[in-house]
Amino acid sequence: MNITDITDEDEKKPLVRQTADPYVYFHKDGYYYFTYSCPEYDRIEIRRAWSVKGLEEARPLTVWRKHADGPMSWHIWAPELHYIDSKWYLYFAAGRAEDPWWIRTWVLENTSQDPFCGEWVEKGMLVPEWDSFMLDTTVFENKGKHFAVWAQKSPEKTENSCLYLAEMSSPYELKFPVTMLTRPEFDWECRGFKVNEGAAVLKRNGKIFITYSASATDATYCMGLLYADENADLTKAQSWTKLEKPVLVTDEAAGIFGPGHNSFTTSRDGKTDYLVYHARPYAEVDLAFALYDPNRHAWVKKIRYDEKGFPVFQ
Repeated sequence: MNITDITDEDEKKPLVRQTADPYVYFHKDGYYYFTYSCPEYDRIEIRRAWSVKGLEEARPLTVWRKHADGPMSWHIWAPELHYIDSKWYLYFAAGRAEDPWWIRTWVLENTSQDPFCGEWVEKGMLVPEWDSFMLDTTVFENKGKHFAVWAQKSPEKTENSCLYLAEMSSPYELKFPVTMLTRPEFDWECRGFKVNEGAAVLKRNGKIFITYSASATDATYCMGLLYADENADLTKAQSWTKLEKPVLVTDEAAGIFGPGHNSFTTSRDGKTDYLVYHARPYAEVDLAFALYDPNRHAWVKKIRYDEKGFPVFQ
């Protein structure tokens, strides 16, 4: 095994501490890029290294800071770094200092080929079909089209958040109408809060897999899975199937509590897929203040596939 590969021992301990909502992207330049929610929720940092393991020691670079007031001035959450049409984009959620829970998705753009250089330009809000609480946006490409998936409060406001999908007309514009992929319905999705959030996309074995996180951000937090055929019309709700049971839950024996809000990356040779997710090393957390507990660490584990080509995370 190459020394840069993830081992069984690596899976038993945090990869990088105090980095909730971890997003890791392996770029064509050979670097692994890493961004996450900073514990202070006041800025966006990126790191890079030649291996996933190396991200722990990589020096963070602050590329953007929150505004003093108004939009983008509070709760800077869950940034994701994407490379689309030869430009870099950061998608992130943010509230207002005067209204911290007015959370929406915002976009930054950098035309430099090196995201550690150049200027990060604010492209504005990723405008949804209706205006409500919106966060955890990810984007992906399939068959030459780009799609966004995000969590948002439904117009009926019967849940904290559901998952939606839309094709994109540009890296910072959605096409309407949008498609609801899933709403919290099972017991494991409704513990503490009725939540579907933190989507991540994995394209393998002729399918599009979307993992997502459910329930409150304590030890009940867990991961669910949706899938569709890669040739299907992804904007049709009937193209998607939702598993009735979670695919990753708290592992008390391993000391990993509330796993979720993941991303996917690969080994350098592309032969092994990795799940990068956050979790706490303890169960006890006050639900009222769980989001302000800084000890959601990034963890990593190898993904295997079953006989039907589905990813196995447990």
